[in-house]
Amino acid sequence: MKKVALHNLGCKVNAYETEAMQQMLEREGYEIVPFQEGADIYIINTCTVTNIADRKSRQMLHRARKMNPDAIVVATGCYVQAQEDENHPADPCIDIIIGNNKKKDLISVLKAYENRKAQKEVIDIGHTTEYEELKLTKTGEHTRAYIKVQDGCNQFCSYCIIPFARGRVRSRKPEDVVSEVSRLAENGYQEVVLTGIHLSSYGIDLRNEAEENETEPDGSGHPDLLSLILKVHEVEGIQRIRLGSLEPRIITERFVRTIASLPKICPHFHLSLQSGCDVTLRRMNRRYTSAEYYEKCELLREYFDNPALTTDIIVGFPGETEEEFAASKAFVDKVNFYETHIFKYSKREGTKAAVMENQIPETVKTKRSAEMIELGRIKQAEYEKSFLGKEVEVLVEEQIHEQGRSVFIGHTKEYLKVRLDAEENLENQIVSIVLDERHLTT
Repeated sequence: MKKVALHNLGCKVNAYETEAMQQMLEREGYEIVPFQEGADIYIINTCTVTNIADRKSRQMLHRARKMNPDAIVVATGCYVQAQEDENHPADPCIDIIIGNNKKKDLISVLKAYENRKAQKEVIDIGHTTEYEELKLTKTGEHTRAYIKVQDGCNQFCSYCIIPFARGRVRSRKPEDVVSEVSRLAENGYQEVVLTGIHLSSYGIDLRNEAEENETEPDGSGHPDLLSLILKVHEVEGIQRIRLGSLEPRIITERFVRTIASLPKICPHFHLSLQSGCDVTLRRMNRRYTSAEYYEKCELLREYFDNPALTTDIIVGFPGETEEEFAASKAFVDKVNFYETHIFKYSKREGTKAAVMENQIPETVKTKRSAEMIELGRIKQAEYEKSFLGKEVEVLVEEQIHEQGRSVFIGHTKEYLKVRLDAEENLENQIVSIVLDERHLTT
């Protein structure tokens, strides 16, 4: 029995694919072991979103080789897809390269590998229309399951390499999504998170294909994210549906009105922003203005009672002046996000932003990042305090032990992290509490 160790780098989509590969290996009789010395096979699912991610991917591959020089080292995912011409066979630590859309072939690739001859399975990702079907029956988490429903991106933001590493938009068939959600519900999962590389684009390829063939692919109209949500909402056993990162343009009156009528939908929305300054947004090739973005936030607040709005912000984008940064910071202050994830701009070779003039010094990026982080901390505390004294539902996820007593950790529908003291086991139960400061973990 071969011992296999897996390590994931990057986003929730990568995490989903890593878990799917693990379950494929388990079904074939491989023994899954921790990512440390002693494995026969090391599989690293790589990331390439920034140059730093590339470096971490290389470091982990070399770490695997160092832990067992005789092991088979497999590099999968975005880093090797985006730079496959440079990585192999030049990097002697890699035995097998498996690009995106080929992870489903992991078992056959491993079986074909012989005589320590380097092997490469990489397609031209930019010209495929195939959605790579991977499946889960369980996840590393015991109550919440992330479901990959879409791959690829057509946006080509000026700072982003992902369209080149993941290809164009490809959507999973609705019936396959529902089937997987149903299996997970049967195995006790109560919450699912629909995720993808560009989730808001779900279905555009299926609609284009249907229009070319003059067919209705699901029998009830052209699929889009909203129709998929409606189908998932019908699955018995699932109590919560959470949505991954959304683009502002999908937040229409019809979309919000419909999901607000669905009791399983969590009022927790991550709307990608990147900058609150319109001038910077144009350089980023983001396809909305700050005014349009704010309108979407207000629309969500019109239909949902105090929803949690979260976002991503890049500071120090090439050419960002002090005035542009101030405008971005003022906009973040205006929106009142629950959580703001701050990223210092990191140059990614192969993107338009990497060759833009007026790259910002690291010291300036660090200063701006610190300012945004402090603002985000203040806003998060304000949002959490707005729930004090109110009744909330908590999905209890895990039990920890502190000073000889049991403490349970879970999340509200808004994704507030909550701690509960209890004698009985509350794991994977939804409990109602009146929130006070003792319950907040931050």
